[in-house]
Amino acid sequence: MPLTLATTTPGEPEIFASIQGEGASMGKSCTFVRLSRCNLACVWCDTAYTWRFEGDNRPHRDDETYARTANQVTLSEEETAARIVALGQHRLVITGGEPLLQAPALARMIAHLPETHIEIETNGTVAPTPALDALVHQYNVSPKLAHSGNPAELALPPERLAHWAAEPRAWFKFVVAEPADVDQVVAVQEAHAIAPARIFLMPEGRDSATVRTRARWLAQICSDREFNLSDRLHIHLFGDTRGT
Repeated sequence: MPLTLATTTPGEPEIFASIQGEGASMGKSCTFVRLSRCNLACVWCDTAYTWRFEGDNRPHRDDETYARTANQVTLSEEETAARIVALGQHRLVITGGEPLLQAPALARMIAHLPETHIEIETNGTVAPTPALDALVHQYNVSPKLAHSGNPAELALPPERLAHWAAEPRAWFKFVVAEPADVDQVVAVQEAHAIAPARIFLMPEGRDSATVRTRARWLAQICSDREFNLSDRLHIHLFGDTRGT
């Protein structure tokens, strides 16, 4: 079964080499593969073209829908792996959308990349299959808080959070828009005994000025609670654009 990917332009899958802009691997060179489809709908999502297709009325602040045929493409597992190898990087970040929705095909694709460090970015609501889990070096788990617009029963299932809290390969990254959002982060941290050193707080923002403004007050919160502060380097370097 092929993988369903997002596109940079119609028909061109979003597979590219860049630097990781966020979280525990921030600044490292890597290849990105962006998959299509998501089981959540964040109102501030900066990749709504991976899920908000025509006919999808889940709320988003841009209130824009996307033509599925122009923004989604399928590739075989072998072709996807070949394009990754051609970019010459030793670290692969699989993002979305929600990548774990395509776990079986991902496992088969990664089997073609035995020398590659595999990171998966996930919203934390979907369990990886055993076959995929055996191939992953790092999980970048980004649970969605109330300000995302997702109901807690969908976005913060306790059994999934407990799984990730017990998973030593998992780092947590929370998107924060207001200081009050940190209260919910702390509630999740305390409920699941997550060490502060495993938690990154990242300012929500799709332009450099917003990210920097929020990072200023977020830095003090991170210092006080011994959390990590994540920037969004790709926003500063390239803006809110695909394939970067």
